Amino acid sequence: MFLLTRSRRTNGRIAAAGIAIAATVGSAAVWAQRPSVTLSPAALKEIAEVEAEINRIEADTLERLAAPPNNEVQQIELLGKAMLYDKQLSVNRNEACAFCHMPEIGFTGPVSELNRTTGSYPGSVRTRFSNRKPQSHAYAPLSPVLHYNPGQGDLVGGNFWDMRATGRRLGNPAAEQAEGPPTNPVEMGLADFACAVYRASQRPYRTLFEGVWGAQAFAIQWPSDVEDVCSQPGPPPANDPMPVHLTKLDRGRAAATFDQMAQSIANYEISGEVTAFTSKFDAVMANKAQFTPQEQVGYALFRGKAKCNNCHRDGGPGEDPLFTDFTASNIGTPANPMLPYYAEQQPDERGYAANPTGAQYVDPGVGGFLTERNLLSHPSAVDARWRPLAAENMGRVRVPTLRNVDKRPYPSFVKAYGHNGYFKSLKSVVHFYNTRDVLQRCGPKDLGEGTTCWPAPESTDNMNTKFMGRLGLSDEEENALVSFLQTLTDRYFQR
Repeated sequence: MFLLTRSRRTNGRIAAAGIAIAATVGSAAVWAQRPSVTLSPAALKEIAEVEAEINRIEADTLERLAAPPNNEVQQIELLGKAMLYDKQLSVNRNEACAFCHMPEIGFTGPVSELNRTTGSYPGSVRTRFSNRKPQSHAYAPLSPVLHYNPGQGDLVGGNFWDMRATGRRLGNPAAEQAEGPPTNPVEMGLADFACAVYRASQRPYRTLFEGVWGAQAFAIQWPSDVEDVCSQPGPPPANDPMPVHLTKLDRGRAAATFDQMAQSIANYEISGEVTAFTSKFDAVMANKAQFTPQEQVGYALFRGKAKCNNCHRDGGPGEDPLFTDFTASNIGTPANPMLPYYAEQQPDERGYAANPTGAQYVDPGVGGFLTERNLLSHPSAVDARWRPLAAENMGRVRVPTLRNVDKRPYPSFVKAYGHNGYFKSLKSVVHFYNTRDVLQRCGPKDLGEGTTCWPAPESTDNMNTKFMGRLGLSDEEENALVSFLQTLTDRYFQR
């Protein structure tokens, strides 16, 4: 049994807490490089089902290559979809981007048992887990390029929980976000971005890629050991940060192609297949449907007493209803003791320790990006002019869109909420916003956790006390708010 010991941080004091993940050997060929770290049969069963669905979607997508669209925009979208569902772009050829972003969940984490327990997801090296839950990539391309708004006194835009995909280099935060996972050691795990380009050059969509982006995209002289190098998990050795040995010209060409891969993915994410605007809310706004009385009450609360609309904006003049203002906030989410990341302080068989601070880890949020601390991937450079903003951004994470916040394949499917997946239901999130500063602090193993008490925040730095914590909502009003949020689920109507 793998025992994850975690400390819950309370006003600087540490109180022990723990969670056990059941030990079993999965059938997946490369599930556990370290035999002692495995997941429960329930999780492995779901993972196998998700992988089978990824295989099915990939096969359907590749079939379309025989007769691709004659519209270049749609060709790029098709390329992006093919790459999002391509497991070959991970170090062990076992994890597609879609493993953390499936459509039936609103393009976020598709494994109910992982959402219920760990909150975060394993990478291509299956013994390595991320420090945060997967965000949705639906609507993500609508985020503006990260910038400082002096009127708001705030950073606005970017992608990832910590805004580190700024979009300033490519003009698109979603494209720069797509460049993070391939070389993230706890995600797709490649040691060199050139490996993603090499793997793509071997795939069935190469001809379409060259037709869209030009024949030079894969005109690269690959070294004879490229496959061996690309089969070794990252991070790269300190003395060889670019282990695929290319000429300066070829590395520049590989970098350009990597950018084009990312732009293709972002183009698919902005397509109507992903960013759909087909929720009941959209139908109501178009006068094609009506809210139920409870949903109507919930919407009024959303815009008024519950203060949700201050950050999760429902639109205004000339503004799409994206249900985020693209800023960051620390809502005081408790630490999630079930994150395997807290136990990743010991070097694995490759000598890599994802989290040297172990149980003492506190997510620095946007402040971590600005100080380049605890970054598992670094797709965008930090503007040096932002560094003085680090202190006021510690503990703050991106305000996520509420679109598809309750999208799930069946009613009992568990979704995780918050940057660390601490919350396990939409009702609990609403109750937290309502009562965070009203209910008492939980004691160890308190059975009232989440209903009559709350644990201390993971971080109290820059905590939001203006729009939440003491809202005075009744239980009926909380339920009405949940009912409204459920109207934000896409596929209420067909495009």
